[in-house]
Amino acid sequence: MNFHIAICDDELSIIQHIEYLVEKWGKSSGHLLKIEKYPSSEAFLFHYAEDKSYDILLLDIEMSGINGVELARKIRESNREVQIIFITGYMDYIIQGYDVEALHYLMKPVNEEKLYSVLNKAAERLKKQEKVLLLFTDGEMVRIPLYEIEYISVDKNYTTIHGKNNYTIKRTLTDIESELDPRFYRVGRSYIVNLQSIKKITRREIFLKSGTSIPLSRNHYEPLNRAMIKYF
Repeated sequence: MNFHIAICDDELSIIQHIEYLVEKWGKSSGHLLKIEKYPSSEAFLFHYAEDKSYDILLLDIEMSGINGVELARKIRESNREVQIIFITGYMDYIIQGYDVEALHYLMKPVNEEKLYSVLNKAAERLKKQEKVLLLFTDGEMVRIPLYEIEYISVDKNYTTIHGKNNYTIKRTLTDIESELDPRFYRVGRSYIVNLQSIKKITRREIFLKSGTSIPLSRNHYEPLNRAMIKYF
């Protein structure tokens, strides 16, 4: 899976240490991570106002200005899904975290094994929250997590969802597109591609990480590149 992670701490050395461990966890577990670092709650909130796509927050509690618990309260006013992990040097703050539904507390200095365990738990929770595409095929309903969809193609009146398994149904591409999220991009009349599945783009083809290639017309080359830059 792919996770957007923020690390918020007013000590640069701690941010760097946690970032190193989180990157190591991502590589060992096969997750694609987008990690952003903030030296204060205020700095985080400034960016959060424009981008609320974070999946996991690693928050120091003892920060000047708005502390980690107060920051978590502000986030929880509108976001119940993001996984909050507190980092603290004191046990005194732990009780305060119950009302913001913190996933866990990690004591400083952060232990690698304990951090991995908590991140695995966060990943499992997020996996359960993952949006799904509901399809009715062969008399039964199939739930496909969106992250499993590589691309979608249409041939005449039939649309095929390509991913871990392939499903062909009688629905329009536009109809299915309305049930997807911003990670998907419409390529002309015949394809929708998951931006997270793209390995390389040329002026004639989209090469996916699985080895599949999708034809690309010249007029979609620049817009697709802009979509990639905006998404990532």
